[in-house]
Amino acid sequence: MLNFFAIFTIVKFRVREFTSDYHYSILAPLTSNILFVIIFSTIDRYYSLSNEGLSFMQFLIPGLIIMVVAQESFDNPSVSIVNSKQIGSFDDFLIAPLSRVEIFIAYLISQIFIGLFLGMINFIILSFFISYNFFSLISFVYYLVLVIIFFSSLGSLIGFLAYRWDTISTVSNFFVSPINFLSGTFFSISALPDEFKYILLYNPYYYLITYFRNSFYIDAKVNYHINTLIFIFVFSSFLITTYVFYRGYKVIK
Repeated sequence: MLNFFAIFTIVKFRVREFTSDYHYSILAPLTSNILFVIIFSTIDRYYSLSNEGLSFMQFLIPGLIIMVVAQESFDNPSVSIVNSKQIGSFDDFLIAPLSRVEIFIAYLISQIFIGLFLGMINFIILSFFISYNFFSLISFVYYLVLVIIFFSSLGSLIGFLAYRWDTISTVSNFFVSPINFLSGTFFSISALPDEFKYILLYNPYYYLITYFRNSFYIDAKVNYHINTLIFIFVFSSFLITTYVFYRGYKVIK
């Protein structure tokens, strides 16, 4: 039986912590996205960068939104867990009357709230730069939640197993950032040579970004086969992290 009161307490604490550091957690990624838009809109004024029937700004902005949410979903739980280990407060979680799986669920739920809030803030502000022919709030929330679950599961896993900031930086620099930049955030699959297209065709995260982008412009039919594979991919990451938290492998030194 889950300890819902403890989970709610952790969620409330982490959401309050996120909003209290708004200059770092909200304003910084929003400013970065606005700078991306200003730079690429200036370039687009002199070069034709249209993609898949959309202007480059229409193509880019959904990718920027999902990229900043993905990065924050990884950074927030991983940094929080490692920091609590270093100052000793994670020991308080372990001796409290709640399981390690409940700790992970609390981190995951809080990150869903944080990620959706961050995504909506970026969506509202960046909407001033483009117009939408179609917008599906259900698809927007659904695919954004899947992204949050995947990256927050990964972030929680790394934070749970790591003890140093170097480990988090290594995973962020060599996995999280590359997968965000190379999964169709800034370019369409049609821009790649044929011999490199398999990089995206067999990348589940590319389809997540594609369907998230479609929620802005296209009332597309749901491809149940691909969506099932996406769900299995995300759910597998959740199960792996849940299992590691359950086993408690190398939780503290």
